[in-house]
Amino acid sequence: MERVGVVGCGLMGSGIAEIVARSGSSVVVIERNTDALNLGRDRIEKSLARAVSSGKLPDDEANRARANLTYSEDFKKLADAQLVIEAVAEDEKTKVDVFKTLDAVVQDPAAILATNTSSIPIIKLAMATRRPEQVIGLHFFNPVPVLRLVELISSLLTSPDTTARARDFASTALKKKVITSPDRAGFVVNALLIPYLLSAVRMLESGFASAEDIDTGMVVGCAHPLGPLALTDLIGLDTTLAVAESLFEEFKEPHMAPPPLLSRMTQAGLLGRKSGQGFYSYKH
Repeated sequence: MERVGVVGCGLMGSGIAEIVARSGSSVVVIERNTDALNLGRDRIEKSLARAVSSGKLPDDEANRARANLTYSEDFKKLADAQLVIEAVAEDEKTKVDVFKTLDAVVQDPAAILATNTSSIPIIKLAMATRRPEQVIGLHFFNPVPVLRLVELISSLLTSPDTTARARDFASTALKKKVITSPDRAGFVVNALLIPYLLSAVRMLESGFASAEDIDTGMVVGCAHPLGPLALTDLIGLDTTLAVAESLFEEFKEPHMAPPPLLSRMTQAGLLGRKSGQGFYSYKH
């Protein structure tokens, strides 16, 4: 996997592009416009600078990673990619459109088309292409350079060869810990995590406890690194809502239904850390 594409350079896409570039692969990053591309480039640069200043990354390795990165708005730059990882917004139509485009522009007949979706069935994206056997889920976790886990999700049509190559790249080249999941909404982690986060939102919504007390209870009482509401802010309320809707659509379990407060805050643009305000304020 010497030539890799990453589509989307938001919180997740920028982290994925960074670790792939640090692994030694050439990476083409695609974004929808110049502003989004510049924001993504700045996000990667700040992350690399933090890693260098903290002593976790030698300066020469950071410079090699920078040299491995190319930024573009043109999908045709992915023509010779051996692997493309889609990391756009958690919206089914948007992702389907990306996979249709990738199917048209990626010329390598053995190329793997991967999605970083946290909830959308892989088969829905695979069927937007003429090569569903080469479509797979590679679900990373935020912040990507820090968290070691990757969920590997094969659809009913993903070939064993695609699965083996994707696993090898994630575990060997990227040094990630890989777990496998069937192609079901939420996969392993979010099927467990999201109902827990939704329960915390309902607890706050009902007036049962304050946001601070809910989070303190889980951090101090259960040794969680973050409380559920702070974690929801980190993930993004819009992403949490999208995953909850996907889970509820598939399983129809009441505890998977998004609470009204989560929906209203998302509609108001109170998305958590990325917007500066969620259950907590991040404005300085």
